Amino acid sequence: MNKKGNLSINSENLFPIIKKWLYSDHDIFFRELISNGCDAVTKVKKLEVMGEYQLADDEKFKVQVIVNPEDKTLKFIDNGIGMTDEEVEEYITQIAFSGASAFLEKYKDKTNEDQIIGHFGLGFYSAFMVAEKVTIDTLSWQPDAKPVYWECDGESEYAISEGTRTERGTEITLYLNEESVEFANEYKAREVIEKYCSFMPVEIYLSKEGGEPEYETIDESEVTDEDTVVETIVEPAKTEEKENEDGTKETVEISPAQNKAKIVRRPQLLNDTTPLWTKHPNDCTEEEYKEFYRKVFMDYKEPLFWIHLNMDYPFNLKGILYFPKINYEYESIEGKIKLYNNQVFIADNIKEVIPEFLMLLKGVIDCPDLPLNVSRSALQNDGFVRKISDYITKKVADRLSGMCKTDRENYEKYWDDINPFIKFGCIKDQKFNEKMKDFIIYKNLEDKYITLEDYLEAAKEKHENQVFYVTDEIQQSQYINMFKKEGLDAVILKHNIDQPFITNLEQAKEDVKFRRIDTDLADIFKEEPSEEDTKALEEDAAKLTDTFKKALGRENLTVKVEKLKNADVSSMITLSEDSRRMQDMMKMYGMNDTGMFGGEGETLVLNANNDLVQYVLTNADGENTELICQQLYDLALLTHKPLSADALTKFVERSNRIMKLLAK
Repeated sequence: MNKKGNLSINSENLFPIIKKWLYSDHDIFFRELISNGCDAVTKVKKLEVMGEYQLADDEKFKVQVIVNPEDKTLKFIDNGIGMTDEEVEEYITQIAFSGASAFLEKYKDKTNEDQIIGHFGLGFYSAFMVAEKVTIDTLSWQPDAKPVYWECDGESEYAISEGTRTERGTEITLYLNEESVEFANEYKAREVIEKYCSFMPVEIYLSKEGGEPEYETIDESEVTDEDTVVETIVEPAKTEEKENEDGTKETVEISPAQNKAKIVRRPQLLNDTTPLWTKHPNDCTEEEYKEFYRKVFMDYKEPLFWIHLNMDYPFNLKGILYFPKINYEYESIEGKIKLYNNQVFIADNIKEVIPEFLMLLKGVIDCPDLPLNVSRSALQNDGFVRKISDYITKKVADRLSGMCKTDRENYEKYWDDINPFIKFGCIKDQKFNEKMKDFIIYKNLEDKYITLEDYLEAAKEKHENQVFYVTDEIQQSQYINMFKKEGLDAVILKHNIDQPFITNLEQAKEDVKFRRIDTDLADIFKEEPSEEDTKALEEDAAKLTDTFKKALGRENLTVKVEKLKNADVSSMITLSEDSRRMQDMMKMYGMNDTGMFGGEGETLVLNANNDLVQYVLTNADGENTELICQQLYDLALLTHKPLSADALTKFVERSNRIMKLLAK
């Protein structure tokens, strides 16, 4: 059976490219070769189902990976369908001729594509990215088949001869090049296998060839035929001395004697062949969902809740999306959606499948119908992908809107954590926005959750189509108290996503305007001025403007005088809504921040009904006027943001001076 020949590449000679650039990550050859082994097992199982092959009753399928750091080799062994010499020539020597495709074509009337992973016939050649030579020893399932040995040194020539394998299946050996010997390290191999193969449908085991044997001790009753027993150990019964009521002592048995067996350590299974997403949601418990989340994402904070996707038509898609408890700042939200194809890991966060806003979540999605490109690392451009993305968006929106309608208590409990995600989704995805726009809720000043319609209806007599909001309950407490005193309400919007969200909302509802609670004062806080009062206030404003500009050294200061109903309020600072949003946007995008105040749009509002303001008005050149002006301005500024270090030092010194004056 000795043969030699040249590899036949079905389009043009791309072998050097395959070796170097077919895959973005060279460690991905583990995934490809183990996938081939899983395919081989799946095929032989299907042959039995179709009645064309009889498996042994105790058949245990597996893929073994054996590392040998001394010889710098890696072996991938499966007990699947195997190959004849004709099949080796057909599937291996003709690059891009997929064995999976040929198998499905041959048996298309008897079976389906479930669990057949391979599509392109190139996965095997990923081995040449790390190996200077590759050998195959294989034995087909077919009666009277002879073992086949194939060898290639990384060039276009190969050799085929009769092999030595005596059991059905395939053994692939990689002789690693100098740049890739790290993959023969047991710990490195484990790391890569767990990265790509944690949920493949066939059991995967890793071992070190020629390594020192390791042992474990188990109960004798747990020994199986596959175990190698090294020693039988009898553990004596455990006893302790007990004192009786009469003061006598006796020895009593706590646990009986046990027979133990010391065995060669069993191979450790590296994967879960039936991950949670492959099960029906009704068969999964809450603890299983949480344990799966901890295992996959190494996050020991419990997720808020989750969505189990399970669809068979018009495409096959399964998965679980978790809503994690996220950090408060939008920039620090980091999700991860893992994409699988028939339980084979493809990549994290593939934007063609996962809508951008969903990448704030954590989860897994398995879709065998995805049109993958030749390296299985990215997607081909296909309108079908958009349908999958739309389906995922719809299922998430249905779950959230359903929770709002039927489980409002939990919806409100989760709102602080999930609202940045929902608002981001409404901005980024019009279909999601259409489904969720009626289920956006807002916390008001009474810590109750209301809809936008609820708020507008309650406020239409006092400020129709205007929504007042709070971004900092501590800094804006003075304004909050004023609102409460006048029976007014506001909503809490303190996340970074809220500014772009309300801008987006205003574009959709052109008659509705959002105004921060410390924007230009509403008329409801002012006394109704007579014509004479208006003229007097204008004159007072002119005088106070000159006085404050001089005291503060601020020529660009805008001063406005109002008669506020609350005489205890001396001074306030307002900033137009447009100016504030512009500054917030500049800050968000890292542009020069000149400070929230001190720029265009700032107005110092002075209360003509306040005694301190009247003192400044009637004592423009008084001994303490400059001191009071500076203090009134800083008090107004403090209702918006903390003072700078220098300003705070001066504020404290000034406060001490004022208290000394009062003590005289």
